[in-house]
Amino acid sequence: MRRKFIGWGIACLLALGLGIGLALAEQASEAGEHVKVLSAVEIVEALDGQKAKATTVEVTLRPSQSGQAHRHPGPGFVYALEGEYELGIDDQPTRRFNAGETFYEPTGCLHRVSRNPSPTTNTRLIAVVLHPQDTEEIVLPAEMVDRHSK
Repeated sequence: MRRKFIGWGIACLLALGLGIGLALAEQASEAGEHVKVLSAVEIVEALDGQKAKATTVEVTLRPSQSGQAHRHPGPGFVYALEGEYELGIDDQPTRRFNAGETFYEPTGCLHRVSRNPSPTTNTRLIAVVLHPQDTEEIVLPAEMVDRHSK
């Protein structure tokens, strides 16, 4: 009886933790672009000699919304699914991509501009980021220094 009670207690705590986590994630998405993980797959290829993973995400920006400056721990391959997207990486000029276009983001580059220029329509992107398997976050603070970013 006691084991059953402890099991239910643990299940309730886990459910509460999951609920709080989802609420915090939703709050975070209101402040910036919405990022939904579609898949995270361990791959046989190595990245800088390390076991690697490919994470696929869908990024949605509301009309006129900008994302925070950030970096990624590995290269990104991006497809503009809907709308328009403006991207400025490192010291390169800002470029505009339309639905149906693709672009590449080098490892560790600074995304200094990441925005939806349209005042009326959403922007949706599908991105595949390759990164070391032990990496917990694929979006890193802009302040991060990476040997690939120079």
